[in-house]
Amino acid sequence: MFDLGRTLLAAVERRPQAPAITDGAVRFTYHEWFEQTQAVANGLETLGLARGDRLLVVMQNRWQMAALHWACQFAGIIVTPLNWRSKAEEIDYCIADAEAKAVAYDASCAEAMAQCREVGDLPRIVTDDVSADGAQSFSALAAHAPSKLILRSEADDWSLMLYTSGTSGRPKGVPRRHRAERAAALAHVAQNLYRQDECTLGVMPLYHTMGVRSLLAMAVIDGHFVCIPRFDPAATIRAIESAGVTNLYLVPTLYHMLLEHADFSKERVASVTKIGFAGAPMSDGLMQRVAAAFQPELFVNHYGSSEVYTYTIDQQAARKPGSSGRAALNQRIRVVPIGAESPDTSAAVGEEGAIVADMAGDEAFEGYWKRPEADAKSLKDGWFFTGDTGYFDTEGDLFVTGRLDDLIITGGENVSPVDVENALSTHPAVAEVAVAGLEDEQWGKIVTAFIKRREAVDEQTLQEHCLSSGLANFKRPRRYVFVEEIPKSAVGKVLRRELVAERYVVEGATTPS
Repeated sequence: MFDLGRTLLAAVERRPQAPAITDGAVRFTYHEWFEQTQAVANGLETLGLARGDRLLVVMQNRWQMAALHWACQFAGIIVTPLNWRSKAEEIDYCIADAEAKAVAYDASCAEAMAQCREVGDLPRIVTDDVSADGAQSFSALAAHAPSKLILRSEADDWSLMLYTSGTSGRPKGVPRRHRAERAAALAHVAQNLYRQDECTLGVMPLYHTMGVRSLLAMAVIDGHFVCIPRFDPAATIRAIESAGVTNLYLVPTLYHMLLEHADFSKERVASVTKIGFAGAPMSDGLMQRVAAAFQPELFVNHYGSSEVYTYTIDQQAARKPGSSGRAALNQRIRVVPIGAESPDTSAAVGEEGAIVADMAGDEAFEGYWKRPEADAKSLKDGWFFTGDTGYFDTEGDLFVTGRLDDLIITGGENVSPVDVENALSTHPAVAEVAVAGLEDEQWGKIVTAFIKRREAVDEQTLQEHCLSSGLANFKRPRRYVFVEEIPKSAVGKVLRRELVAERYVVEGATTPS
């Protein structure tokens, strides 16, 4: 199998003058992009980085970050991207944990980086808008082309190390090989029916598996990657319109923000023919709105993770809302009883259980970085215990109901937040909804709905709506909280732990509850 350096080189040889990447006014053809990434790879080697070393990168989605990613693939360096919103202590932890040999960053995190203790004497690379004593500017790093082609990697080398979000405890490093990354990119192309000359929006962060997949998939098909440094609905709509973006691959939250923005219109996004989402379930209500607004030829629900990129896909997401479809091209999926230690006992059809994935899949990682206790918890008999819950319906489609940690046990009954959210999301007055379990002396936990309202609506009306939607009585919320915003992570995932900890702003208030 090709490594990723050869993957990009093949695209350069096929279509050297095709647009490869755009970032505002900056635009590179594939030939120009190859020369740029080779120069960056040469600069990294001049700094002393060698095959197998880790380069920590903390940047927004700018062309320089994409160039560093590809340069590492040529040089055999393991790119280790972090959230640009990370605090100094979080960056310090990852520098030490990854044993990074150099760091690269931009203005978005320069303040945090200046406070890091672990940087020490490590080589630092900064974008040209950052002034830092002793650091090398990106333009200086990329000033010299190599004397001959830099192509150091092989398919079995490590390509990158992602860090999980760390919802409990310290984040875990997820190292992934070139062959797994290429297999995931190829599957992404096939499962989303991409063709040559596609244009995608590079707005999902390049420290996240969705962002990386968009970047790599475009190289596989000689496609065009349009950088959006950070998500802004107005800028995103302008980029879709001006670049003629043909496909979108976003978390549901970003679709919601696009549709809600005053600048959105069907005409301005008419070039988009393929819609994909991942990272979190899309509520029934939002799915209906997205389908109506974009009228896509293809609407794909993609279910996966950093560890095993693709679990399942459903290429007709709007046909059966909530369904994550069937196992993907490179994967096998099972649902086992909650609490099971073995992957060999299957839950019954319709029975909610724990979702597990075959570690022999082409896209799978091989274990966490220096975390044997995490491996012992998640890797059992050749299967990855995802931490997600779900069930197979009678037609064999998988429905993901949430995280094991999010499951609400109320009065002895198990309630999935997703079921309740789907019911409430279809009410026209509900802009957004998140459901969590709050401690209760009588019930253990009570189902609580946190609502961002689009227009006035009261609890009684929402209860009646739940009843008419067919939601089981024990699943209906016993409490409603109307909030200004639903707390989310940097990539748009609902932070239920923030709701449980009462860190939110009640509608009409100005300070957190």
